[in-house]
Amino acid sequence: MTIRVGVVGVGARSALALEAERASVDAQIVAVCDPHELVADRVRSRLKKDPAALVVTRDLEGLIGAGVDVAFVLSPDDTHAEVAMTLLRAGIPVYLEKPMAITLDSATAILETAYQTKTKLYVGHNMRHMHVVTRMRDLIGEGRIGEVKAIWCRHFVGTGGDFYFKDWHATREHGTGLLLQKAAHDIDVMHWLAGSTTRDVVAMGDLMVYGQVADRADHSAELMPDWFSNDNWPPLSQRGLNEVIDVEDISMMLMRMKSGVLASYEQCHFTPDYWRNYTVIGTEGRIENFGDGEGGHIKLWNRRHYYDADGDETFEIVGDAHGHDEADTKIVDEFLRFVSAGSETATNPLGAWAAVAAGILATESLRDGSTPRVVPELDPALVAYFEGNQRG
Repeated sequence: MTIRVGVVGVGARSALALEAERASVDAQIVAVCDPHELVADRVRSRLKKDPAALVVTRDLEGLIGAGVDVAFVLSPDDTHAEVAMTLLRAGIPVYLEKPMAITLDSATAILETAYQTKTKLYVGHNMRHMHVVTRMRDLIGEGRIGEVKAIWCRHFVGTGGDFYFKDWHATREHGTGLLLQKAAHDIDVMHWLAGSTTRDVVAMGDLMVYGQVADRADHSAELMPDWFSNDNWPPLSQRGLNEVIDVEDISMMLMRMKSGVLASYEQCHFTPDYWRNYTVIGTEGRIENFGDGEGGHIKLWNRRHYYDADGDETFEIVGDAHGHDEADTKIVDEFLRFVSAGSETATNPLGAWAAVAAGILATESLRDGSTPRVVPELDPALVAYFEGNQRG
């Protein structure tokens, strides 16, 4: 039986849905929902489909009426909650792109809706399938650094001016902030590596560079690949930034997890290079990645000595040569197997919620004089339900 796939949102991330047609489970895109006036053109360019061969609708009722078996929610972040809950209430399993939602209340409401309807929910934290992350987690699980006590991540977002400051991502209204939209990936990874989630958080941040750029433009008829170029450098020479920019381009947050692990996260959108660096320190050693894709390395230090750049052991990073493309393939396949056969998953809606909670509360903190925030506890019934239905 072929799984009938619906796609909500034909923007820059929509090509992810094509992985459904390459998965180990037989699936086919049959319907698309997007209110944008250029939806037909985007179906051709992003999904490589003839719009006449699909149901193309501007509202969710049309997508639901097309008889889809699953839906990929790949629309802008501020639409996630309403779209996901509508689909879940219709009994349609949902692949929800991270972050779940842009407010904590709406993220919680998504969990509650999935619990009440018993419709399958899967949140797309694809970095749990990147080799750099899975290898580091394996080393931790093997006891190579003892018990994890501290983690920090530095994220150099060299393409930030193009990726996040020329469209809706630059606005609090549509994205809350980049400690949510961008950092949700890394917060989730740190939680996964630590085997715990954030309890206390505090942050600092500022709009240091891109707020100075006066050249602004409306890109609503374009998608990010249309304006992206590595020649858009240095940052202050950027042109055509979003008409509204009120999110931070540099942020730093500190976390204490429920297990006691301490973590820090730093994100900068005006660096020349683009990569993320994790350092994990345990009671018997530490690991750190240099590069996060093909050709990079993870290094392990587990003997006492002065710093040695070579480490005591080195592990090659295999795959992900083009960013997280390979992880996208794996996560879509995992979603379809979860829906069709109830297979276990590496991701879990509880983990996705925890990442959202930490990112949102960190954003509140940095905009409120770096006052500390405490992540609330979820209803135990929700926790038991999702722990019982997805491994994560």
